[in-house]
Amino acid sequence: MHGNRRSHPIETPVRSTLLKIGTPDGLDRVALIAEDQPLVRKKCRMHILDDPVGLTLRARSLLCRTGWREPSQEPRPAIEFPRTRDRFGKSIAPPTMLVIRREGFERRYGGLCYQVRNSYAAGSERREQLRSWHFDLGQNMWSDSGHGWYFDWLGERVSSPVRYLMHTDGRVGVEDGSGAFIEIAPSIRALIESHALTDLASTWDRADTLDIDSFALAQRLCGLTEIPEASGRTIRWRASRAVAVMEFQEWSSEEPRRWRAFIWSRDKVGRHQIGQAIA
Repeated sequence: MHGNRRSHPIETPVRSTLLKIGTPDGLDRVALIAEDQPLVRKKCRMHILDDPVGLTLRARSLLCRTGWREPSQEPRPAIEFPRTRDRFGKSIAPPTMLVIRREGFERRYGGLCYQVRNSYAAGSERREQLRSWHFDLGQNMWSDSGHGWYFDWLGERVSSPVRYLMHTDGRVGVEDGSGAFIEIAPSIRALIESHALTDLASTWDRADTLDIDSFALAQRLCGLTEIPEASGRTIRWRASRAVAVMEFQEWSSEEPRRWRAFIWSRDKVGRHQIGQAIA
């Protein structure tokens, strides 16, 4: 779909294998549980589409199938700003860590775009939607009331009441108008892994939980394996060969943040397990 826009595709000896992972046939081989662990982590100075080190095959498949690097229509936002403001509104020179983090984000993820399939229940029907994510660096920076700094980036291309943020400690967050940093993932890498799982789970059936407490239901589902590379303090992925669960805190500054869950089943075994948990 975006072949004419993808300037930096992943080219590896296993490219054909990666392309199959996101298909129904490929789903049988990798399911949702990562048989492949992330590659040995090292400091990488290349763009993630050129060298997806640290990602599972599942996440690399998502970038391989749907990812492209948006060509810059104009110069990227300046990495170093002459002055910024601390939490008291005082004009100061940008802290070194803030400059380093912004520069690292631009070098590793700048211009990255990819698409994520997502399924949802509409009565007895399963429907799918496609969401695009764009990793374009913004020009805004703020001092965190707790510690460190954070800056904005584009995020999901959809009408949304939140602004996407990146903290100097590596966490990914949003801001809902409250001025607070709201964590949604422990890192960009974990966010991409979560998107890869969501994309794979879109071929399964998502449970209709409108009339029940989805988080309470998820807590009653046993025998699922945690997927640590996509999990953190505010999001948890668990899965088996028949059931997948994403538990997450709402993207809201209201405290305490409410936990919710999305639940998918693959076949009659999964549907039976969920039915038993509801009963």
